[in-house]
Amino acid sequence: MVKAERLDVERIEPAPGSAWLIGLAAWFVPGSGHLLQKKWGRAALMGGAVWLSFFVGLAMGGHMFDLSPDGTAPVSLFDWSTMIQVPPMIANLGSGILYVVSWLMDIGFADDPAQAARTTYEYGNTFLLIAGLMNYLTMLDAFDVAAGRKS
Repeated sequence: MVKAERLDVERIEPAPGSAWLIGLAAWFVPGSGHLLQKKWGRAALMGGAVWLSFFVGLAMGGHMFDLSPDGTAPVSLFDWSTMIQVPPMIANLGSGILYVVSWLMDIGFADDPAQAARTTYEYGNTFLLIAGLMNYLTMLDAFDVAAGRKS
């Protein structure tokens, strides 16, 4: 009879509270999570890429997504036109304070016919989506460094 060997499962240490705060700061202000940890190169490279992509996307006439597709109708989460806005809105929301300030100032959200007539607006949309997604990766990297999972 063969004895069943016990598999030693590696215990995963919970992340310290400071790692969660650094992750939150990294989401809110792109690059700040690495700045708080004095990782200057990563902050400049990763945070700078997010800021640059965001402003290039706006300059190209990109449009950011929110839950009210036409801006006037009441929001119903079970409406197809609203549900189709959720994934790109989550991507845009990854930009943190850039998204929040733009939303408050109504920059990149208003349906401007001149903006949609630009030949680069779809590229701008893509840059804005990529900025948010890159910031999610930057946030996770800052969290992992703070939690000691990465150097």
